[in-house]
Amino acid sequence: MTRMLLDLLQKRFPYSARDGEDFFDAAQNARLIASAERYYRVMYLGAADSWNLRDRHMFDTLERLLENAGAGAKAVVWAHNSHIGDARFTDMGQARGELNIGQLCRERFGAEAALVGFGTHAGTVAAASDWDAPMEIKTVRPSRPGSHEALLHAAGVERYLLDLARLPADLRRALSEPRLERYIGVIYRPDPERWSHYSQASLADQYDAFVWFDTTTAVVPLPEQMSVGEEETYPSGL
Repeated sequence: MTRMLLDLLQKRFPYSARDGEDFFDAAQNARLIASAERYYRVMYLGAADSWNLRDRHMFDTLERLLENAGAGAKAVVWAHNSHIGDARFTDMGQARGELNIGQLCRERFGAEAALVGFGTHAGTVAAASDWDAPMEIKTVRPSRPGSHEALLHAAGVERYLLDLARLPADLRRALSEPRLERYIGVIYRPDPERWSHYSQASLADQYDAFVWFDTTTAVVPLPEQMSVGEEETYPSGL
């Protein structure tokens, strides 16, 4: 697959002249497969290696999309807090050597990048109990005492946006202090929540802004219609 990608890139000028968008799509698909091959190989070497490869692929894709869109292009990346918040100010970066797309964007784009996190105190969430397990509507435990979420809940406001870059100095210092921060993603396990979903982090250094919903409600899937005859491609079939 790497050889195929190199062959495709060597012919990029005639292909681009014929149809630039189709060539861009084909090149990205080839890069994705080449990256996936490396990803599954390094999964056996350690979590940090596979995580870093995945987020570098995300960032490389973002750079190519911006370059393809031309001068002045902007993009919105929707991803989990663990990918968006600058990893250098979390346990994942400081203790486990992991980076993420938020960190890479700050390093590459500086002040032109805006990292926005989301948080909640309680409510419901659509998540699974394990990988490949069915989706469930789960009740979110109230945030732990001493966590960033408990501090934001104590403000007593249902929803708000914190512009972390423009906070008064004393408030910014308070939110820069490392505290537990909750991360809920595809998987949510309420019982061992302290160990599976909380990590030490500095909120004000991790993000440029933070959106707060004191009580959250699980997303509702949109109705979908499956195409007849669609081939199954997971986990193989390419």
